[in-house]
Amino acid sequence: MAEEVIRARWLGHAAVELWSSKKTLLFDPYITDNPLAPVKPNELKADYILISHAHFDHLGDTEAIARASNALVISTAEVVRLCESKGLRTHAMHIGGKRSFDFGYIRVTPAFHGAGIEGGHACGFVVQFYGKRIYFAGDTGLFSDMKLIGELEPLDLAFLPIGGNFTMGVEDAVIATEYLKPKAIVPVHYNTWPLIEADPYDFQKKVEARVGARVVVLRPGEVFEF
Repeated sequence: MAEEVIRARWLGHAAVELWSSKKTLLFDPYITDNPLAPVKPNELKADYILISHAHFDHLGDTEAIARASNALVISTAEVVRLCESKGLRTHAMHIGGKRSFDFGYIRVTPAFHGAGIEGGHACGFVVQFYGKRIYFAGDTGLFSDMKLIGELEPLDLAFLPIGGNFTMGVEDAVIATEYLKPKAIVPVHYNTWPLIEADPYDFQKKVEARVGARVVVLRPGEVFEF
């Protein structure tokens, strides 16, 4: 059987589209009002939408896209309750949880950040997608248990924030790559606004010199195939 080709497209800020010939996943689809977004919400369709937390720049256009696509929204229980109140199809998970889906499985990981909703927690995700393991860190600071994530889940690709101020900056994200040991890294959550300006090529240079992992710098709308 031929190996499934997996493609990832950065949609600006922290929004990521991951797809194969069979299924499409969206992470944190903040499109409207995202100055870097290369598409409009009505141009996106998904089978699943994964939400790391409920801040406006991550929950984003979940409602419109999920309603148009009949997508299943996956997040922590608190964010799921918010989405259920809007009539969306949902599946609640929480930090430490792991569940199989028709593409593989999802493991919910910690993220050190605000939840954007009362009583909630921010999170990240490890997704096994047709045999490849992808880590979407969400908005987070550096934390040492990233080492454990990398040990439990040998990663093919990681999406890491580098913009600083609200999340890891370049220096901490370099250390995160040492902990996680992914085969490739795509930097996200930078240059949306002046407050989170960062140089992805500085990150690339430092990672490749210090860790030896591949850093893939994408412009919004560009696709990485693996």
